[in-house]
Order: sequence, then structure tokens, then C-alpha cells
Amino acid sequence: MCAICGCGAAGHHHEDEGHVHGQGEGPVHVHAHGGEAGHLRDHVHAVEAEHDPGHAHGGEAGHAPVHVQGDEPGHVHGYARGLAAGARMLRIEQELLARNDRLAARNRGWLEARGIVALNLVGAPGTGKTSLLEETARRLAGAVEISVLEGDQETDADARRIRAAGCRALQINTGAGCHLDAAMIEGALARLFPARGSILFVENVGNLVCPALFDLGEAAKVVVLSVTEGDDKPLKYPHVFRAADVFVLNKTDLLPHVHFDVEACMTNARRMNPDLQIFRTSARTGEGMDVWCGWLAGLVEGRREVTMEGAR
Repeated sequence: MCAICGCGAAGHHHEDEGHVHGQGEGPVHVHAHGGEAGHLRDHVHAVEAEHDPGHAHGGEAGHAPVHVQGDEPGHVHGYARGLAAGARMLRIEQELLARNDRLAARNRGWLEARGIVALNLVGAPGTGKTSLLEETARRLAGAVEISVLEGDQETDADARRIRAAGCRALQINTGAGCHLDAAMIEGALARLFPARGSILFVENVGNLVCPALFDLGEAAKVVVLSVTEGDDKPLKYPHVFRAADVFVLNKTDLLPHVHFDVEACMTNARRMNPDLQIFRTSARTGEGMDVWCGWLAGLVEGRREVTMEGAR
């Protein structure tokens, strides 16, 4: 279970949980509850045991019962007990994120050494992340090699779509988990093994909250927002916009049919993060796709130059 958000607490069970399903380009199911990737629940218990052995198995992390005992001698006051539980939970969260950051740094080093540009796409379900990747793959075919790690709770539908667009893709299924983490990416990279000098897209689980907290080792975090979602989303979900390097406003072909103030949205986004690079795109009509793909090609060329310089 993830102590940050609680995801995975009620996940399902698979008899072969934690194993790879399929060969070659087939789907990879890395469940958040088992296997080499996603040991968050086990890590929570390990940290609890280290800090408070008496509570390591007394329920989920941060949910130890708080009993208000009044001021009777010999009893722990409920309020003080609650503070202690909160402090323990904070330590667990810090340990989890620190462990994730260490793995993310290792992923980043592996990718940079091979001249691979990794981009972490974050957005709510239905923002058009997969459609954006499909069109990107078609436009960059023959110029830049692209591979994709697809994150979803279930199914390999998106990975199959990406492969049909001409890219190598692996599916990561998280079960009840609401985000990818660096350990999952590390395991999947060993199987996908992106080509040197290529682009690796990581399409995160549809969610604007938890993916903002977890570094995967990417070169940039890209938040994708559809015009169907509302121009106030940067204000409602500030953390992901602050964590992002790039903002893609997608499905602009639907603007005539929805109430969406583009300028207000971009202003709200820059209030959260003045350094955001913003693209307006439509995979359906092609609006903004040349600018987006040109930026991606420039990233790859820049990474190649840096890699070649480092090899001298």
C-alpha cells in the first residue's frame, strides 16, 4: 500500500501476481502489490516496524485506533496519540519518497547515458494522452524512434493502440494503484530497453494528484489537460502544474463546443508555474502538432549532442 495516497489497499489478487505476462512486445503487468516493482505496501510495514515495532501489524499505516481516555492517570490522551500517529505517518511518507527518489535518480542516469529523452505524461482519464502519442508517433516516424510505457490499472488496450501506431510499447498494470513509481519504471525499462538516442514516453495512470509526487527519472514531466475539463483545473490541482515542465492543452478542436477560456487557463497555469512551456494541440485536426513534434525532435538532438560530448 502507498502511504502517500492509500492506493493499493483494496487491490485484487492474481495467482501470478508480480510476474511478467507475455513475451517480446506483449503486455507487462507489474502489480503494485507484488513482484520486483511496486513494493510500497511492504515498505510501509518495514518502516513502521523500524519506528514503532508494536504497531507494525496493527492495521494499515497511519490508521492505528485513537482512543480518547480523558485525563485518567496512566492513559495516553487521545489527542497526543493522534499526534504521534501523524508523526509516524509523516516519517513513512518521507521514507517512501526518499526511496523512490533514489531509484528515480538511477533511472535518470541510465537513460541519460544512452541519450534517451524520457517524458512523463500526466493527466486525468480522457484528456487524450494516448491519442496525442499515436499522432506524435505517426508524425515522427522515420525521424525519431519512440517507445512507450503505458500505465493503467487494468487492460493492455492503450499499449495495443501504441503498437498499432508503429511504436514499441509495454503495459504496466498497477491493480488498485493510482500512479506509477520509479521501481515500476526500472523493472519495465529492463524489458522494453529503449533504443539509444530515442524518446521514451511514460503515460502515467490517469490522475492529477499522486503522479505529481513521484519522480520516475524523466527528463520532463508533461501535464496534459483537455479543453473539456475546465479552465480552472490548474487552480484546483496546483501541485501537478508546479511539478510539471510542460503543459499541453489538448483537444482544441472541441473549443467551439465547450465553455472554455483558453487565456484564463494559461494564466491560471502560469500562476502556478511561471516557467511552464505551453503547447496547444489537437490530434484530430493536427493543430499545434508540428510545433509539438518539432520541440520533441529538438530535445532528442540536444540530448545526442550532450551524450556525444560526454563520450569524448
